[in-house]
Amino acid sequence: MFNKKKQPPIKSLIAEGSQITGNIHFTDGLRVDGDVAGNVHAKEAGSSILVISETAHVVGEIAADHIIINGSVKGPVHARLMLELQPKARIEGDIQYMALEMHQGALITGQLRPILVGEEKPTLKLAANNG
Repeated sequence: MFNKKKQPPIKSLIAEGSQITGNIHFTDGLRVDGDVAGNVHAKEAGSSILVISETAHVVGEIAADHIIINGSVKGPVHARLMLELQPKARIEGDIQYMALEMHQGALITGQLRPILVGEEKPTLKLAANNG
């Protein structure tokens, strides 16, 4: 999956304290520390990474190859390859993923739907409690 190839660089930042209203389309990597009211989509051409930090709040649909969430998302989540839910992740919405890593403390209100290729079972990984 993502570990076999180099992750794209994070070239864009929505800083803490920023408030964006409207849809965002990005390439490569985006880190969100502020508030976004709108959809956040990575372009499907090329690999992408989206980081939603613990200070971030997103109201809208998010989609990227690799998504890391430690903040709040209200809306559907589409992780085309990998979804990492860190301890402070709070998601209200349905989730589609190919591989999922979920840390203790993450909370989901919605359905988990694996993206299946053929009859392949989804990859699930429970993160060990390191503290």
